[in-house]
Amino acid sequence: MKQLLIEYSLKNNRLDIRVQVVPRASKSEVVGEHNGSLRVRVAAPPVDGAANEELIRVLARKFELPRRALSIVRGEASRIKHVRIEIGTRDLKALLRSLVADNG
Repeated sequence: MKQLLIEYSLKNNRLDIRVQVVPRASKSEVVGEHNGSLRVRVAAPPVDGAANEELIRVLARKFELPRRALSIVRGEASRIKHVRIEIGTRDLKALLRSLVADNG
């Protein structure tokens, strides 16, 4: 099984992860780990918040969470973002399993 080395912090049912966004991709998808970040390609351009909105939509779909459970807490105008995911302990375990299963 391949290990993912994504930087994160967990406190009070809040998982903060570092995400590297690649805008203007051919399709929107989570592609794995890159330099300690979760790498996500988004088809939207980085204009008027479109790439940020697409990022939240892609991650919410990937983790099977409502969009309101995710937010960008740092790096809105950067390719490297810090995303907060508000989840319960049970959901956290399922989320981590889904990341490992897709990249193992």
